Amino acid sequence: MPLDVSKQMIVRRLPGADLADREDSGMTKPFRFGVVAPLMGDVPTWRDRAHRVADSGYSTLLVADFPQTQPAPAPMLATVAAITDLRVGTWVYASPLRPAWMTAWEAHSLSVLTEGRFEFGIGTGRPGIEDELREKGVPVLPPSERLTQVGEAVRALRELDGPGRHTPVAMAVLGPKARALAAEIADTVTFALGPQPRAEVARLAEDFRAVPDIELALAVPVIGDALAAHMAPPWTDPAALRAVDAVTILPDDPAAAIEEIQRRREEMGFSYFIFGADFAERFAPVVAALDGK
Repeated sequence: MPLDVSKQMIVRRLPGADLADREDSGMTKPFRFGVVAPLMGDVPTWRDRAHRVADSGYSTLLVADFPQTQPAPAPMLATVAAITDLRVGTWVYASPLRPAWMTAWEAHSLSVLTEGRFEFGIGTGRPGIEDELREKGVPVLPPSERLTQVGEAVRALRELDGPGRHTPVAMAVLGPKARALAAEIADTVTFALGPQPRAEVARLAEDFRAVPDIELALAVPVIGDALAAHMAPPWTDPAALRAVDAVTILPDDPAAAIEEIQRRREEMGFSYFIFGADFAERFAPVVAALDGK
């Protein structure tokens, strides 16, 4: 049964508004684009890539939370914010890897140091994270407790921010409890997708489209037949994604991608699109055509 998050959250976000008011208020958000840019080689090359991402018109540079495969997210993002005018963000912090208060402190610190250009992405952890937690001696909590950690981290962040600052929160969700929490506390919502067909993703997005101040984001880890690092597992099959009309893949032709991105906003409400860094320059024409529109 789909979860009707819009009706419960409209009370918090738009007191007194009825469904007709919401439908008339203009739900379409302007396009913006982000890039997940892991540090896979030497630092100067990665810094140069950050400059090229900024020059190509992208809104945000994002890094994943993969301990020991690259430097920690906070110093990476602070570095990018210092050398470019990009917004920066985590895509996404894994809640079980740190105490909630530590995650919140790190996020608030980034918000301060970047002068408001940090976006706090958080989720309960990628598939298979349980083995990584055991290797690191971190307690393996059930998904419900990891989701509680997400809520605790965001509440702690709001306390640290105080009344004069609002650090945007992006949540990666899938199940009904996670979607309900995101409707309550998130500014941006993305779905932790695998090979779900387009129709299933449309149903997930539908509840959030009635809430005007929630942005729907779509990470696209596969372009053509190529996979983005730190966005898709290596066993991802592009042909299988195309077979089910999945939204986690785009054609590698920029003109065709532009048409498909516009379709996804019109049909499902996605306005924030995230690509892998290896595709950033190839898709610069996509950003030039659609950003801010």
